[in-house]
Amino acid sequence: MNHIFFIGQIIGVFSISAIMIFLLSKLVCRQPSVMLDGYGYGVLITGCDSGFGHQLARCLDRKGFVVFAGCLCPEGAGAQILLSTSSKNLKILKLDITSDEDVQQAKKIVMKNLPEKGLWAVVNNAGISDWAEIEWSTIEDFHKMVDINLFGCIRTSIEFLPLVRATKGRMVFMSSIFAFFNCLNMGAYSVSKRGLEAFADCLRVEMASFGVKVSIIQPGNFGQATNIVKMKTAHDIWEKLDDDRKQRFNQQYIKIANEYFLSTCKGGFKNADLVIDAMLHAVTSTKPKYRYLLVSQMDMCFFKLFPFLPTIVTDSVFTLSSMYTKRKQMLYAK
Repeated sequence: MNHIFFIGQIIGVFSISAIMIFLLSKLVCRQPSVMLDGYGYGVLITGCDSGFGHQLARCLDRKGFVVFAGCLCPEGAGAQILLSTSSKNLKILKLDITSDEDVQQAKKIVMKNLPEKGLWAVVNNAGISDWAEIEWSTIEDFHKMVDINLFGCIRTSIEFLPLVRATKGRMVFMSSIFAFFNCLNMGAYSVSKRGLEAFADCLRVEMASFGVKVSIIQPGNFGQATNIVKMKTAHDIWEKLDDDRKQRFNQQYIKIANEYFLSTCKGGFKNADLVIDAMLHAVTSTKPKYRYLLVSQMDMCFFKLFPFLPTIVTDSVFTLSSMYTKRKQMLYAK
């Protein structure tokens, strides 16, 4: 038995060594990526009223792309700023990604104004964020989150895939670390982003046959750099609860939870440069990444390892949080 066990160990060591050598050879032999010249290509970006989409639209416009900037409010301030600060190649589209009619109409406009080389990329950036414990939420809250963050992206992707496939271009999806980091208070958002990544992963495998590359952007805490975080008061949350949930969750805890969440948002990145650079790379590099994990260098190791850790370990991480401990003391002691 010892002999068999020893042989098994040897085989295991050799297997791991072979895999490591293969991966290292891939890294060493990999050719440097080249950035695409944007002239003659079109790019559709959703959610350009503000935030990441707004900034990316301006960057790609400067790089010579014909930018189709999808905006929920084409007459709003964000869309008008884009028009006034960009070239004539940038076109504003009315695009509510939850509307079949809007998406179909946007495709007609894109096809009518398609540049010489076609539609190179679709950047599914539009999305919303909110926070709440699951028991503070309604089924309507989940519906709204999933309709925009997941089904909106699916609706847009399916409609525009034939155009991107024709150019062997790119599909880019704005996800989040909350797609895999099951954090307290982010239930509905995590559901929508985990579903989005499942869709993008399946799409990547299918589109590989056609030469289309699919990338997923996974930002960490960029609340200060965008206006995506929904600000609300403890009173707003409390008034939404029915009598049964008011019995379970007292006002004092909700006030502390709200303060904790707002302070966490203030601790994130103050500008969006890291995300915009990743989006630009996903659109223009000849060798885009499958995933762009965008967190601080200090947090990188933790988030790289997190999806591979046993559930008992990942769940226990939250017991280290002072907020989680306080929550247990205030709620579960009842």
